[in-house]
Amino acid sequence: MKNSVFKSFRFEIVLYSLLSLIYTLLSLSVINIGMYLVLDIGFWNLNGTKAVLAFMINLTIGIIVFISCFLLLTKKFVIYIRQISEGISEISQGNFDSKIIIENKDEFSLIADKINQMADDIKEIMENERRNEYAKNELITSVAHDLRTPLTSIIGYLDLVSTKPLAEEVRRNYVEIAYNKSKRLEKLIEDLFTYTKFNFGEVKAVYDEVDMVKLIDQLLDEFYPSFKDNNIEYRFETSFNSVVIMADGGLLARAFANLISNAIKYGKDGKQIEITLSKDDGIITVNIISFGELIPKKDLDRIFTRFYRVESSRSSETGGSGLGLAIAQSIILLHEGMIKAESSKEGTVFTVELKDNMNAININ
Repeated sequence: MKNSVFKSFRFEIVLYSLLSLIYTLLSLSVINIGMYLVLDIGFWNLNGTKAVLAFMINLTIGIIVFISCFLLLTKKFVIYIRQISEGISEISQGNFDSKIIIENKDEFSLIADKINQMADDIKEIMENERRNEYAKNELITSVAHDLRTPLTSIIGYLDLVSTKPLAEEVRRNYVEIAYNKSKRLEKLIEDLFTYTKFNFGEVKAVYDEVDMVKLIDQLLDEFYPSFKDNNIEYRFETSFNSVVIMADGGLLARAFANLISNAIKYGKDGKQIEITLSKDDGIITVNIISFGELIPKKDLDRIFTRFYRVESSRSSETGGSGLGLAIAQSIILLHEGMIKAESSKEGTVFTVELKDNMNAININ
């Protein structure tokens, strides 16, 4: 808010002082003219002591009239200052929705406006604190739940192995289960640390030339055992032999690995996963399509939220850390890209868009 010179407090004080002086002179003129007309007494006809006395009377009356006029004219300032004081008192008691009315564009209104802004800022800070506190409690609850589940299984199977007489085959089976649960626990903790680093801005991308076609090919080779174990066929389609961009290869590999892993876990009923890579108008688009169970519409906007999982996925078989998609989104956003999900009868599609910041060095 900017205040005009002619609407400033200083200008109004000078103006009201001049008006008070004018009212005082007019009042004295009326009094003296009245005395002359009624009592035939004129100040100019007095001499000596009477003239001094008349001057003192006029001066006293003038001062009283001036002060009265000035106080009357500036009464609105006193009222407005009281309103500001009451507004500050309301805010100090925690009523941040209380607002001081902006009546003018002088310095007091500027102060009132700043106080209103301060109240809004404090309210926003406190709401952020509440949200952070809620998020912290939610984080602790989710981590405790997800850590306790595999840990309980590990302890239970190891207890059986160490205290019960078991057949060798059963013993090996229990040890293998405990080992697999331990690996899942390790993955969960790793995801938790990774997400925490992203959340606090501790992850910095180290840019280098990355061939997106080669990166996806290598990831598919790494996931081949998972595809085979789950009887899933996969296909990678692109019209390019090479698409090179400047990116952090390690981070992008982590993001796409999470997306492929997610497609395997929740799309294995469809028995097929398709990945496509295309380029158009400086944007590289990668689609990861699975044909398993659909994602409900109400869940689509929340699947990238930390620890959020579609309710049907909360099982010992598919329940992951709930951080994989959140980490993937953080990595894509770090590269100034975009990630979204769509799910329909035609399949569930995770779409990643990255900038072609190398002007698409393509070898056809």
